[in-house]
Amino acid sequence: MTHHDVVVIGGGPGGYAAALYGASAGLDVGLVEEHLLGGTCLHVGCIPAKELLETASLLRAVKGASEFGVDTGGEPDVDLSVSQERKRSVIDKLFKGLGSLLSGRGVTVYGGTGRLGPDHIVTVEYGEGSDQEGTSTIQADHVVLATGSSPRSIDGFAVDGQLVVTSDELLSITEVPARVAVIGGGAIGCEFASMLSDLGSEVTVLEALPEILAECDADVGAVVRRSFRRRGINVHTGVSVDGHEPAGGSTTINFGSAPDQHQVEVDLVVMAVGRRPRGDAAGLVGTRVEINERGFISVDGRLLTGEPGVYAVGDVISTPQLAHVAFAEGMFVVKDLLGEAPLPLDPATVPWCIYSHPEVACAGLTEAAAVEAGHEVVVSSHRFVGNGRAMIVGDTDGMVKVVAEAGPDGRAGRILGVHMVGPWVTEQLGQGYLAVNWEATVDDVAAHIQPHPTLSELFGETVLSLTGRSLHG
Repeated sequence: MTHHDVVVIGGGPGGYAAALYGASAGLDVGLVEEHLLGGTCLHVGCIPAKELLETASLLRAVKGASEFGVDTGGEPDVDLSVSQERKRSVIDKLFKGLGSLLSGRGVTVYGGTGRLGPDHIVTVEYGEGSDQEGTSTIQADHVVLATGSSPRSIDGFAVDGQLVVTSDELLSITEVPARVAVIGGGAIGCEFASMLSDLGSEVTVLEALPEILAECDADVGAVVRRSFRRRGINVHTGVSVDGHEPAGGSTTINFGSAPDQHQVEVDLVVMAVGRRPRGDAAGLVGTRVEINERGFISVDGRLLTGEPGVYAVGDVISTPQLAHVAFAEGMFVVKDLLGEAPLPLDPATVPWCIYSHPEVACAGLTEAAAVEAGHEVVVSSHRFVGNGRAMIVGDTDGMVKVVAEAGPDGRAGRILGVHMVGPWVTEQLGQGYLAVNWEATVDDVAAHIQPHPTLSELFGETVLSLTGRSLHG
């Protein structure tokens, strides 16, 4: 039986981060992946979604080129088959690069399905396409479970890949559907709604909660909803959906409840209702690893399962289902098993990025969450409409909002949350996230010089105003 210091089951962001980081620390690492290295994020998630969103963004920019005096010679069109080829090229390069990284660091990759049993023994079952047959067994001092998640659906909407699709199928479309219903108004749903609208689809968003982007600060969600309305995206919140009725290549969705019931006829239904953890995908028979009622693997504050020496990371545990959180968790467990006593990750302060138009980025507590946690707060917000760089790029929709803790004298102190919506805010969040996690005060951050003219100046202006003095706002 082959022995490793660490065996990782799952080759997505959490799994390959643990493998790469562990190997760089000198550990002998085995990585078991049943499909493709890179997991959902690389192949049917973050990377392909953002590539298609960039296609939509470029199309939107070209349509507005005349405002800059640029003649495009007529109404631009999009060929999604070309965009799909470009997407595949990006994925292929990253996939080959990841394989080279793992090989270069001496990680042994097993192309099969890993099943964890007692005594840290992992059985690898080789399937079609593998260069090996049957099974093999490997053992390790520590095991990391990183089996990820899969798209959810809801009753009455069986995914057929034609009329009803999840992110897996949507990200491979080669034609723009005329009419689309996106079920779910969270981060994934808003990204897809924005992308499809820019590409030319008539889009309807159906969300069961009272607002879209319900986990974001309310002011941020309101900006996105107003923007969607101006763009002609129909948003219905607080509604339930009651199946659909296919006919003649399209389908009719029933939503709402009596007496306020409605219908919408569409050519495509996109399920964006979250992802289901694959808690039991690694077998776990004969172990003390527990799966909770929601399908997540139960872990403690150090990401340890009930089985000694077995950790779990990424979408398969109940932490934010974000690739960068999985990266951080993968590195955390390596530090922990090496006895380095790393600080536990705080899910409340991790950065969130949503690549809709307008973009959304946030870190830390929302205003409502801060008040609910018992904080006295001071809040300031500034709009991009007054930012010079935003005017130059022709994208002034949005704002920056900073939530700070009020001191005994009522002055703003520690920064509790930073919430952004607008142009390229996903690239601006770094300093806000740093401020929240270093527990910086508004005085600390206000002293930093912001380059001019930049979009990031707005964060500096917003923090500066919380000191009681300001420049432009």
